[in-house]
Amino acid sequence: MTTATGHTDAIAASRVIGTAVYNTSGEKIGTIQDVMLEKTTNGIMFAVIGFGGFLGMGEKYHAVPWSVLDYDEGQGGYVVPFTREQIEAAPADSIDALTRGDGEKSRNAAYQYYGVEPYWH
Repeated sequence: MTTATGHTDAIAASRVIGTAVYNTSGEKIGTIQDVMLEKTTNGIMFAVIGFGGFLGMGEKYHAVPWSVLDYDEGQGGYVVPFTREQIEAAPADSIDALTRGDGEKSRNAAYQYYGVEPYWH
């Protein structure tokens, strides 16, 4: 099956991790570091986006709802409808903290911050 944008429904996580993330202005804002899966519903809770830093120092990690990421073949990466400033102001933490407690706290904060309708409602 294909999505509304013509992409397939399925993709290997190994192909997603390491992929660049851009805003709608074409500015690279980070890289997907991981994805959090929800085992009970077989859904993707959020992508963990690494943002900022240099050579692994000072990098921030953000939970971004998976539903807002749209792969753009021309960019060779995912595009999100947020500005750099919105991403910088978003809740950020370590990868360990983002995934603690099954990631629910980070998931809820991300969906609220970005104003995305929760998939579990």
